[in-house]
Amino acid sequence: MKQASPLLLIDLLKVFAALVIILHHLASYGQIAVDARAFLPSIMGWLFEYGRFAVQIFLVMAGYLAAQSLTRFANEKFSSQKLLRVIINRYLRLFAPYVAALIFIIFCAWIARHWVNDEFVGEQETLGQFVAHLFFLQGILGLDSISPGAWYVTIDWQLYSVLAILLISFSSYQTLIWLLSIVAVSSLLYFNRSAQYESYFIYFVGSYTLGMLAYLAKNYVDQKIRVLAKLLIVVIGVVIAISSLQEVWGRNILAWFVALLLLLWGDASYPNLRQDGMNAKRVFLRAIAWASPRAYCAFLIHFAFILLANTIYIAWGLHAHASGPIAIGLMPMVVLCSAIAANYLYRWVEIPSAKLKI
Repeated sequence: MKQASPLLLIDLLKVFAALVIILHHLASYGQIAVDARAFLPSIMGWLFEYGRFAVQIFLVMAGYLAAQSLTRFANEKFSSQKLLRVIINRYLRLFAPYVAALIFIIFCAWIARHWVNDEFVGEQETLGQFVAHLFFLQGILGLDSISPGAWYVTIDWQLYSVLAILLISFSSYQTLIWLLSIVAVSSLLYFNRSAQYESYFIYFVGSYTLGMLAYLAKNYVDQKIRVLAKLLIVVIGVVIAISSLQEVWGRNILAWFVALLLLLWGDASYPNLRQDGMNAKRVFLRAIAWASPRAYCAFLIHFAFILLANTIYIAWGLHAHASGPIAIGLMPMVVLCSAIAANYLYRWVEIPSAKLKI
């Protein structure tokens, strides 16, 4: 949902999470990742092992923004037709940049297969595989993902749709909040610790619910609902802390911490940027404001440049000469190319596609 005025913490978290995910994939896929981890084992090893946790930031924020969007209908007579329209419009909102990025990644993978013999490039994509991606079914059908970021789009749509259905099914917000909190605890303690549920919303609903609770606790008009949401955030935090005595599950701790940040500062606006002169803070804030709306596109398209970077790295024989520093040097180039491509994907595809609504 487009913000009337940009929110600083939301933008910071989006840009940070997108950057960490890109670096995580750079540290995970291809010969560049292998040589970079050998050259800088501590930093690259940390990104390889824990960089994926940044997805929790996206999930919590998605729950926060979904609650912001869907609670607009709380006092309306919500028909099944309106529910279907909301779900389809969410699909259309995600669809256009997602498909454009997939097509570009398929093209880059075709190029990479001429020089790179690596499992991460994958086999030639099939029509059935591509069609499954169009309908967000690749994980459910057990098909290989064309891009490591494609699964997140699928899960985001599942979570948003489930939340929309529940908001209509329950006339009482208190009942809905209690139900979602129970499901969230079940997810945090059981479902998201089993890989067999990774293709379904139940695996991620714990983090998503924390974001929703953070929004309701901070912004909902009913005082009782705000108090209940705050209470349940605390209760879920206690449950996570107690469960950590048996086994520390870093993803859950991070999700709760992000929800707490949103509860405290989720509506923080940018400071005044119209003052004369330029300084480091002003440049930084302008960079964040520019990058935030393009973060989704960068998340979608960056894998194409990881494929191309590994192709250049191997085809030109760079991996055979002082490979560590060269591998590290290619990483900022991938980030830069991803940002440039994300800018055009945002301007040429995502913004025009916003008109695709029922």
